[in-house]
Amino acid sequence: MKAFRIHVHEAHPVTENVAMPQPGLGEVLVRVAAASLNPLDVKLQRGNMQSFFPLTFPYTLGTDLSGTVEVLGGQVTDWSIGDRIVARTAPTSGGALAEFALVPADQLVRLPEAITLDQAAGIPTAAGTAWQALFEVAHLRQGQTVLIHAGAGGVGSFAIQFARQAGACVIATASGRGIAIAERLGADIVIDYRNEDFVSRVRDVDVVLDTVGGETQARSYEVLRAGGFLASTVAPPDEALAKARGVGAAFVFHSSNAARLATVVEKVAGGVEVLTDRLLPVGDALQAFEHQSTGRARGKIILKSAS
Repeated sequence: MKAFRIHVHEAHPVTENVAMPQPGLGEVLVRVAAASLNPLDVKLQRGNMQSFFPLTFPYTLGTDLSGTVEVLGGQVTDWSIGDRIVARTAPTSGGALAEFALVPADQLVRLPEAITLDQAAGIPTAAGTAWQALFEVAHLRQGQTVLIHAGAGGVGSFAIQFARQAGACVIATASGRGIAIAERLGADIVIDYRNEDFVSRVRDVDVVLDTVGGETQARSYEVLRAGGFLASTVAPPDEALAKARGVGAAFVFHSSNAARLATVVEKVAGGVEVLTDRLLPVGDALQAFEHQSTGRARGKIILKSAS
């Protein structure tokens, strides 16, 4: 089978012929229909996450996939050949950007007919991270106000929709065509961060979702109310600064969780949009990876299997 792999950190990924994996106990072999890229894939390729996710080379990129069950490993009883699924593999395992992928059976989520396999591939990491950050870490509630940085990005686009459905007032930052995207997804206020300082527009918000880091994260403390909360998906917040400001802060370390994935899949089946930057054939994986590396994707980059 073909797989999109790296042999060392910082190497250009290449598509190679590799042996077909065989499922072990509690595993399922999935025929991959589509996979999506995430900023994490770029960080893994660059070696930036080695202390958290040590890789074994050669390493097949990708964690987010959709497809159909092909082979059942031992002691797998809840799935059948041909079942449509969506899943997220562990970052240390990767494997999504291949014709077939091994997935622990307890990480599979059944795919409703309302969601296409292409759409499904864009859900796991971005939607799961947005949900975890808003509701499991920041505990966003109805009637609160949330500021979502990079609202037209993969995580931000889901976060806008989830927050709106939860009854929160949503403020988002965006630029260029991302402004219209954030508005369409339901943001009550969209700030063009290239032409306006968000600190001058925003005051006393309950939650900030930081998907940018750096100066944006540091200045976000200024817009939180006393007792507010900053959740960052990109870098651990400055705890001393948070304490001085009288707010809470935490880094969102996203982990694969089938129950959470099932929740966000249900939301997508109910109408939440999987914002797609581009849908490409898997043969264009290198082009897709290079675009992901620019950090300019509006939503998800999804690669579709040829079969």
